[in-house]
Amino acid sequence: MSASASHGFVLHRHDYRDTSLLVELFCVGRGRLPAVARGARRARSGGRAALLQPFQPLWLELGGRGEVRTLTRVEAVGRPYALAGRALLCGFYVNELLLRLLGREDPHDALLDDYQVALAALAAGDDLEPVLRRFELRLLDALGYGLALDVETATGRPVHATADYVFEPEQGLRAATATDDPRLCCRGATLQALAADAAPADAERAREARALLRAMLAPHLGERPLRTRALFQQWYGGRERSSPH
Repeated sequence: MSASASHGFVLHRHDYRDTSLLVELFCVGRGRLPAVARGARRARSGGRAALLQPFQPLWLELGGRGEVRTLTRVEAVGRPYALAGRALLCGFYVNELLLRLLGREDPHDALLDDYQVALAALAAGDDLEPVLRRFELRLLDALGYGLALDVETATGRPVHATADYVFEPEQGLRAATATDDPRLCCRGATLQALAADAAPADAERAREARALLRAMLAPHLGERPLRTRALFQQWYGGRERSSPH
């Protein structure tokens, strides 16, 4: 049996057999990988089930050689990121993106740092949409799907703040034409703000940024809907018109 240890997080967990947990982890030097926490739900497990929760920084020791590793030791590393309400759903959304888009055991340590920055911002009560847009862009960059947002993709011409642009999955960004649906257009000022990690100037610019990132993520997520988007509408659909993601 080989063993390894690293810092990481639980992205998702569910019960496994009578007393165990099956967890999806995101770890330094390992990326995303599944592991079994045997006996974690037993009363005498030392509180492992309580530790193996999303948003809790962990020290993890893993054994085994198969596709699913065995979690042999777990310790808390500091306090969990305290997310509640809309911020909690945004945290679950970020986790779902990682589960859907990261390959197994493909290390992304810089992205793990970005993940912790996003969790800290959500826990601090920062404006949700800029936090999510920054993380979505970092994720796309890490996967090799990033896009320069300050120039047109094919021509390299600089984006102008007052002009409109359209994103196409196979072509990238291009200048909008009279035949493009205005609902799919993105103002140059929105692109410039995203490129500069700046917050959108107003609600319309925030809507454009959200729609753009949805379009950029869609080819990689496939047709299966994100559960967190449906859950957001279930919780807030009667009070808020749009999800932040």
